[in-house]
Amino acid sequence: MERVIMHIDVNNAFLSWTAIDLLNHGSKYDIREGYAVIGGDEQARRGIVLAKSMPAKKMGVVTAETLYSARKKCPSIRVYPPNYKWYQHMSKSLFQLLSAYSPDIEVVSIDECYLDYTKVKNLYGDPYEFAKKIQKEILDTLKFTVNIGIAENKLCAKMASDFTKPYKIHTLYSKEVSEKMWPLPIGKLFGIGKKTSAKLIDLGITTIGSLANTDAEKLYPYFKNQAYSMVLHANGIDESEVVSEASMPKGISNSTTLSRDIRNKEELAKIVVTIADNVSIALRKEKQYAHVVGVMLKDNFFKTTSHQKKLKNATNVTNEIRAVALELFEEMYGGQAIRLVGVRLDQLENKANYQISLFENIDQRDDSTKLDQTLDQLKEKYGHEIIKNGLSNTRKIHRKY
Repeated sequence: MERVIMHIDVNNAFLSWTAIDLLNHGSKYDIREGYAVIGGDEQARRGIVLAKSMPAKKMGVVTAETLYSARKKCPSIRVYPPNYKWYQHMSKSLFQLLSAYSPDIEVVSIDECYLDYTKVKNLYGDPYEFAKKIQKEILDTLKFTVNIGIAENKLCAKMASDFTKPYKIHTLYSKEVSEKMWPLPIGKLFGIGKKTSAKLIDLGITTIGSLANTDAEKLYPYFKNQAYSMVLHANGIDESEVVSEASMPKGISNSTTLSRDIRNKEELAKIVVTIADNVSIALRKEKQYAHVVGVMLKDNFFKTTSHQKKLKNATNVTNEIRAVALELFEEMYGGQAIRLVGVRLDQLENKANYQISLFENIDQRDDSTKLDQTLDQLKEKYGHEIIKNGLSNTRKIHRKY
């Protein structure tokens, strides 16, 4: 069955939701129609723009600039504080509305999600007509607008929802990739950060189409394993599943909300290692082996990024799980300030049918397994702080099984 995936994204979420809250409390002025921004403490000159109205955007105001700078561009601008409790309420209302139509919803941030329409297509009909129905219902009941992208996979659905805004529906099926996606600047490809984009441009790759038609082997010296996924994505290829709470397979996950936002890549890598070690211990305690390793990062704007990798052989060896988690982290981290880090192990089974490569040292792998078992016993007896690896730190992690 051909997949149909939708990406649903709230238009200007923080500003729209603040506007609704103000109107609900008697305001006669819709801040979406005037020069308005959502931001922090303007008097301290440290506050930044979290969201801006369309009129403010036309005056040159951009997200993440200081409020001081925004007011210089637009002297009459009005600044409203964020109300995260209200935003969480609105977000929950949106996802509850969508879940009435399909249980297969993957929430990726406070204001966006993927919906797997494949299983309910026969029930609700044409995807585009369904998207129009959803848009109208959200506007009528919740009073804000959303963009919807429709495609055969998550990557293209996300790209489609970003084409033009607000209150639009776009498709990006595989047959439309060369026409709609290839002409776009390379920086528009989902997952390509500023540094990677700049490096690609230096190599003469300026559009998504030029990347799509580049041999990944030629890019490997510059981007390592990321080169292969970048070329696949440029061709509109993405096999990742919509992972919802309702359909999530039995797995073991471990995450931590950081006490402060962290940008230091080395520090974040240490946290990834610590969490990977913790889930490895939990996996062995359950006498299970994992086929899939996933890493999740949430930034200071509640944006969630997750990557996962399916392994050739199921494993419960700490070094193997740690190595894959670090590889995924390297691929996905783009320098943003991070407030939550998580590692998840999925597709668990109670035995491992290991396929040996000609180039592997099976004795070394057996030694790693025995070492893990010994360390597990020591930590169980004397506590987890008794032994630390070279990359680990002493941060305490809250476990989720």
